[in-house]
Amino acid sequence: MSAYKCFNCNKTISDTQIRKRVRCLYCGSKIIFKERETTTKVKAR
Repeated sequence: MSAYKCFNCNKTISDTQIRKRVRCLYCGSKIIFKERETTTKVKAR
């Protein structure tokens, strides 16, 4: 199960809720992102 977060209100939304509607259930925002479990570091050359 993947967890998504709303960019506006920062609430967690499950992937089953995203399949039904691509909006935040709490504030109605359309900007939803998937949290990364590990941080990726990129080195500049």
